[in-house]
Amino acid sequence: MALITLTAANYEEEVMKSTQPVLIDFWASWCGPCKMLSPVVEAVAEEVTDFKVMSCNVDDEMEVAAQFGVQSIPTLVVMKDGKEVNRSVGVIPKEQILALVRG
Repeated sequence: MALITLTAANYEEEVMKSTQPVLIDFWASWCGPCKMLSPVVEAVAEEVTDFKVMSCNVDDEMEVAAQFGVQSIPTLVVMKDGKEVNRSVGVIPKEQILALVRG
């Protein structure tokens, strides 16, 4: 599955109404650790089919980031059935990302 860009416009459909778990990567272009995590998140997006992987640029989508209370980036948030079930701040390896979603 490909990485999906999360915006305020597609949030309801892609996250709240998703029948699959959703992993959201909150990032910014100026953030060094985000640049380290982004390729890992992209690789996960290409490999998995049991959950959606979304990317949210906090500079472009401040409203969405604020809704999630994102204060540090990179932040990964896992949503299931419209509710946050897990969160991680900082750079983590692929195995931990998968464990974050799959438990």
